[in-house]
This record gives sequence, structure tokens and C-alpha cells, in this order.
Amino acid sequence: MTTLSERISQSAFDDSRLRVVLLLDLYDGAQTQFLEVYEQLRRQVSSVPGHISDELCQSIENPSQWLITSEWESAQPFLAWVSSEAHVATVQPLHGCVRDTRSLRFSVLRETGKSSPPEPGGAFSGTADAGTAERRDGRLQAAPRHGDGVVRHALTFTVKPGSEAVVAKLLAGYTSPQARVDEHTRLRRTSLFMHGNRVVRTVEVEGDLLAALRHVSRQPEVRAVEEAVNPYLEQDRDLTDPGSARLFFTRAALPAVHHVAAGGRELADLRRHALFYPAKDGCGAALARLLAGQDEAAVDDPASPIEASTVFQRDDVVVRLVDLSGPIGARPAHTLGVQGSHKAAVLARLLDSATDGVPTTDEEISRFLARSEMRLITDRRPPAHC
Repeated sequence: MTTLSERISQSAFDDSRLRVVLLLDLYDGAQTQFLEVYEQLRRQVSSVPGHISDELCQSIENPSQWLITSEWESAQPFLAWVSSEAHVATVQPLHGCVRDTRSLRFSVLRETGKSSPPEPGGAFSGTADAGTAERRDGRLQAAPRHGDGVVRHALTFTVKPGSEAVVAKLLAGYTSPQARVDEHTRLRRTSLFMHGNRVVRTVEVEGDLLAALRHVSRQPEVRAVEEAVNPYLEQDRDLTDPGSARLFFTRAALPAVHHVAAGGRELADLRRHALFYPAKDGCGAALARLLAGQDEAAVDDPASPIEASTVFQRDDVVVRLVDLSGPIGARPAHTLGVQGSHKAAVLARLLDSATDGVPTTDEEISRFLARSEMRLITDRRPPAHC
């Protein structure tokens, strides 16, 4: 059994407050334009559900460097906002005045100040009024999580029906880019799957995710295959146009909202699978939360074949990446992420494709699992010395 101290985990579902830090480097002479854009952005974001506050800061050492911090009730409303078309339209004017950006996201674990709530488990002892205490108490992350130094992310897009075989061949045949990005960043693993005409590419990076993605996009072999895939995409893109490329990859982003792994175990002999869960309209976050809770319990169960799981979710697209010990069908309920008839019923209510009712027997769950499993196109890990 895995103890909490051994478990590796990250999650957007602990309901703690979220602090978002956006670092910006402005073009020379763009300050006035930037401030006008920020005022519009601030007014629009203030009405987004879950948004609490934001601050604009300017560097005292380099006036071209700015910082926007925002606080949210939890990660979920923020992720819903940044995945929306409204967000894409809202931040579009920023690109004309910002040379470079970097976004960082943190759960609030501890807080110091007169209106601060106590550390988890203590009695409230601040000087804030009762309303403030009720709003803020219980919003801190309960305990620190243990990481493994890896950032996980995914991209997803759809191709024109009938082109799946051609696209799969193109995406499987390119030469892997150099794994080492710089002295701090390294590509650890890339896995690519398809389900019908949907493509999902997952990446694991040690270090800076944005630096790794930029590194990969500049490689000639990657650019060649991306250009070859362009005619088959359902959403047009022009990678030679920075605006078009930015819009495509913004819409294709599929964030990792939960990851859990049994720490301290050798993962070399595990088999990687991806499962696709098309949620009903508006049910994507609830579905992802359900799967995350099931996986938290699974990695603590010695009988479970799941050694690690990552749930990716954007709107109503949910993908679950699992590393299994043994065949995928050996323990179908564990593998699908539903143990017990109640959880299976909840899953069926949230899925858009649950046309056969609630899967309860191993045979029914196995059929359900077969429909959800994505086809592995390529799974690449560089040698340890690279």
C-alpha cells in the first residue's frame, strides 16, 4: 500500500484558492497601449464567476517588465475561463504590446495577515469580520503535495473524417527532436493517441514546459510533419503566421487537472494507455473530478493495476492517461475508473456516449472500456543520458 508521504500528486480539485501570476515583457513604447488593454481586460475578468481580485505591478528595476496577479476561488473556474473563447478574444489585444509572457499557477497553502484564516485544523483568530472569515476560511490547500519535478500537458485537435490513417502514419513516422532543451529543461516522454478523428499528444517535461514546447516547435523534423498534417485538420492553421499558430495551440491546449502516482516504484515495465471520455454538455469538470477521486484510491490499493494516472480536461473533453501493471482488461473496473455500481451509474450520467445504460458486470465494463480506449500511435522516451 502506498502512503500519503510516498504518493506523487498534483490536482486542480482540492478547492483551495488559486493565485495566478502572469509575467510580461512589453515591447518598447507599448506601455500606454498596454495600460489601455489592461483596463478593458480587468473590467471583463472582474465579472467572471470565481474571480476574486487582481493586481497590476511594474518592476522597479526594469519598467518594461510587468506582473499581473489574480486570485480565484479555486482552480476550476480559472481553468474554465482560460479555456473559453471569451478568454481568447479578451487577451488577443495583449499580443500587440507584449513581447513575452509566462503564466504560473499556485494553490494557496499558507497565509499571513490580519484577515488570514488559521492554518488548516486551527480556530479562526484574525481580525476580519465574520463575513470575510466565512468566505476565506477553509480555502487553503490542506497539505503540501509531493511532486516528481515533471510538468504534464497535452494538446488535442480533430482531423477530417476519412483522413485518420494518413494522419496516424505521418505522426508516427517523424524523427524525435533532441530531448535536451537547455541545462534546466528536458523532454522526458511524448505519447500520441487517436480516438476516431481526435488526436491527443501528451508531453512530460522536466523543467520549463513553455521552453520545451518552443524548442520542439522549432525543430525542422517537427515543423515538416506539422505542415504535412495541415491539409487534414478540421481547424485551419498557418504556422508561419504567429497569430494563427498562437490561436490554434491555445484552442488545442488540454491541461492536466490531476495526476497521481505510487511513489518509490519502478515504472519501466508498465504499459501506457489513454482513455477518452466525451462528457455531456457542461459535465467535463465533474467527470474529471470523479475519475481523479477514483485514481487517488486506486494507487493506494495493492490489488489495483494502476501505478500512475493523469487526467486531462478542457470543457467537455476528458482524457485519462494510465500506466498499468498487466493487461488493460485484467481489472476492467479499476482501469476504466469506476469501482462499484454507484460510481458506474455516476459515470454513465456524465458521459455523452453512455447509450447502453450503466455498465455493472465485468463483461459490460470491458465493452465500455474497449470503446473508450484510444489507439496508441507513438510513445517516445529518450535514453536516460540525453
